[in-house]
Amino acid sequence: MIDAAQVISQLQQGQMFDFPGGVHPPQQKSLANSTPIAQVAEPKHLYIPVKQQIGSQGNVCVQVGDYVAKGQPLTHSNHPFSVPVHASTSGTVVAIAPHPSAHASGLPELTIEIATDGLAKWQLMPLLTDYMQLDKMQLLERICQAGISGMGGAGFPTHIKTNTHKPVECLIINGIECEPYISSDDRIMREHAWQIKQGIDILRHIVEPKHVIIAVEDNKPEAFDAMRTACLEDNGYLVVSLPTKYPAGGERQLIQVLTGAEVPDNGLPIDIGCLMYNVGTCFAIAEAVLHGKPLVERVVTLTGKALNKPQNVWALLGTPVQHLLTHAGYDSTQQKQHKVIMGGPMMGFTVHNEQVPVVKMTNCLLVPERNELPEIEDERPCIRCGLCADACPAGLLPQQLLWYSKAKEYDKAQEYNLDACIECGACAYVCPSEIPLVQYYRQAKSDIRNAAIEKDKSEKARERFETRQARLLADKQAREEKHRLAAEARKKSMENKGSDAKDKIAAALARAKAKRAAAAKTDTDTTQSTPDVSSHNSPSTDSDN
Repeated sequence: MIDAAQVISQLQQGQMFDFPGGVHPPQQKSLANSTPIAQVAEPKHLYIPVKQQIGSQGNVCVQVGDYVAKGQPLTHSNHPFSVPVHASTSGTVVAIAPHPSAHASGLPELTIEIATDGLAKWQLMPLLTDYMQLDKMQLLERICQAGISGMGGAGFPTHIKTNTHKPVECLIINGIECEPYISSDDRIMREHAWQIKQGIDILRHIVEPKHVIIAVEDNKPEAFDAMRTACLEDNGYLVVSLPTKYPAGGERQLIQVLTGAEVPDNGLPIDIGCLMYNVGTCFAIAEAVLHGKPLVERVVTLTGKALNKPQNVWALLGTPVQHLLTHAGYDSTQQKQHKVIMGGPMMGFTVHNEQVPVVKMTNCLLVPERNELPEIEDERPCIRCGLCADACPAGLLPQQLLWYSKAKEYDKAQEYNLDACIECGACAYVCPSEIPLVQYYRQAKSDIRNAAIEKDKSEKARERFETRQARLLADKQAREEKHRLAAEARKKSMENKGSDAKDKIAAALARAKAKRAAAAKTDTDTTQSTPDVSSHNSPSTDSDN
């Protein structure tokens, strides 16, 4: 557990720490960060994926043909790791079907398509202006119902992270934005520092940290000044400027730079007394609590030299990539082949379909011209130079992880802490053999997750089978016991009936015997009492003579 007072004292004296590895790729942020955040016209159709965060998918609560208002919930769920998605503007639901996803695979996922009407009729949530008087659970419920999840890249449901019972030493606000080209957080801090401060105030009220630290890289001086000005009147807030280094914006890396403490491999920042939120997440919290607006739009950086008008824009969630490219003046002649990267050059992925929508975690669309980014060359054999290990900010051994990932020896890969890889791409950036290391790690992680899911399903199936077998055996034993008791009852009943029959027979025999005896006695008495008259009736022989 860190000591907040000691951390603040060190930072006020300019003392900071460092994390291992890291790289310094060209920043290229000036392409899009010099103009204010622009508004984009509503597209004719929005494609809103049902799931846009880590966790479970909500249940669709609208039907094809329904008219929906801006901000109206489209899904609902009682699952704690689910947050709803909302209609980004008003219009009619025209389809609920699979649609290409904002994912490296581009695989279709369940999506709600809305034909917009251009009216932007709002359905706001009730305002909670006096949030200081509300129960903390009410605020957490509002954050959940507003559909807010982490907007710095991970997409973890914000209400789950915020609902902690552990003591919070430092609430850290992440304004680093270390990925090259991306400047969405930079612009939102410059233009909406006060509203970000309001969101931090709400988080501070909920989690009650001992101190608040707002971290901004030193390549964003205007954003740093704006945040420092917004926080001048509150002594509990400290705005610090950090040296530019990729990936200083990683959660574990930033905590290590600010506090000198390391988050345990299998632990969470809260285990050492830290909670971290992105500045965009804080802005969304203020919108939800103070203005009743759910998360329906976000700032997206449109950049790359193949765009005539690179800039940052407010993009409605569900806006197709093609619509934003048209707005930014995409020039196809500047590319050898069409290529759009969602995210930055280090951690982004190539979009395979321009109908892919903007989602809550989309912070950038990079459209490079020919030769703007290094050409992807064929993978060559590893020369064991060790540069990947030197660059790894998590202190891993990428070479060993590569071997085990390729060989599908996932148990050994996990022994080498594959799960600790943050997929920052620093190892691949420095690899002279052009090995796409992160791709192998992502595939290995995916295989491990799928195996775990299958194992879980198998285990649940086994438990169901064993439970069924136990129930059937118990039913069988119960039936046998019932039959045994019934047989004993019948036997006893027969014995009782048999005893009665014998008694009745014996009594009948006794009566018959007594009757015969009585009859015999009667015959004897009758014989003895009758006189002999035969001599009187027979003729005398003497008289005949």
